[in-house]
Amino acid sequence: MHPLLSVPYAAAAVLAAGLARLPIGGEWKAWRAVRARHGVLARIEAWGAAHRDVKRPLLWVHAPSVGEGLQARPVVERIRARHPGWQVAYTFYSPSAERFAASIGADLTDYLPFDTTAAAQRLLDAIRPSALVFAKLDLWPRLAETAAARGVPLGMISATMSSGSRRGGVIARALLGDAYAALDAVGAIDPDDGARLTSLGVRADRVRVTGDTRYDQVAARAAATDRTSALLTPLLASPHGARPTLVAGSTWPSDESVLLPAWIALRAEAPDARLVIAPHEPTAGHLAPIESWARAAGLSVARLDEATSGTDVVLVDRVGVLGELYALATAAYVGGGFHSAGLHSVLEPAAFGAPVLFGPRHANSRDAGLLIAARGGEAVEDVATLTRALRIVFTEADTRAHAGGAALSVVRGGLGAAERSAALVESLMKE
Repeated sequence: MHPLLSVPYAAAAVLAAGLARLPIGGEWKAWRAVRARHGVLARIEAWGAAHRDVKRPLLWVHAPSVGEGLQARPVVERIRARHPGWQVAYTFYSPSAERFAASIGADLTDYLPFDTTAAAQRLLDAIRPSALVFAKLDLWPRLAETAAARGVPLGMISATMSSGSRRGGVIARALLGDAYAALDAVGAIDPDDGARLTSLGVRADRVRVTGDTRYDQVAARAAATDRTSALLTPLLASPHGARPTLVAGSTWPSDESVLLPAWIALRAEAPDARLVIAPHEPTAGHLAPIESWARAAGLSVARLDEATSGTDVVLVDRVGVLGELYALATAAYVGGGFHSAGLHSVLEPAAFGAPVLFGPRHANSRDAGLLIAARGGEAVEDVATLTRALRIVFTEADTRAHAGGAALSVVRGGLGAAERSAALVESLMKE
């Protein structure tokens, strides 16, 4: 880290750690992230004292949120299957990843403390990792530099950086350059990502193209989805056959302001069409306006647990089930493309062979670009273009079948990344 940035960076981390000790109220995500770190070092040290077996290798994987966790999961699963004697520690950053992290099945799962040298030293003393692997791009400089100084091999899997990423700026490179240079092995998603990572400071001879492990993850989940499950059966059992269904996943109000009027327009031509909508944040304040809209439009609406095959608008009021609900999709709409947060995962519906629609803000999504190029997905700009796209996929069977097949081919073309990434991790553990 550049010396001029060292003091303000350390001060910010110490301040954040101090805030974690205060009784901060509210459900704002940033406050939740701070509160969750209260006592985290002590928890990890207690685990290390009670459960760390230094005779066994330990792999430490860090994935900040759910998206990166989905990239880490297929690699962790392969490592656990091949090396049952190894211990695995899994850390994350965002409160939204807490439930997902618990499903990884690691020996240790907890938040990553704020990035100070003192915290890094305590973590390394407690965990004593054989290797530390980061998912995607989330690299914490003090942790990486301290681990490298102790000789801990460092890696990164499913590494990617968009051409417009702020990490390419002068300040970010000064802050993170030494940490990226400390990486011993980097599995980039594609050659362009590898080149951009090299510009950040990663040594060129440490980069190999391994692909994006999410392709393996979504394909495995789609293949394992049970259409006779308690979740899906009530929505499939219709005396008139399967209803044409749009599954709209991870939507924001900015998506819904375009999607909902377009849906009403589609219903004029496809009156049996059903909407399954899963807001990105299924809070009461987000769900209530959608319910009011549906009732005002004369559509039957119900929350997921109360919905049947005859429900016109199924409102998904919990997280963790969207990946299975895409099994219902005649077509899918993925949210975030009308929101500054960016587009959510378009791969999950594509793995079910569903044509995928999304908003205009998709430049940072490599997957969206691949779907557009393959004609398995389409970006829409407004109500009119979304209405036109919905009309095509719901009324033109041949076009829909071709688009769905193209979307599925994109996913199949990315398979194998998990195996290559697991091999990269194994090479680090041997070091």
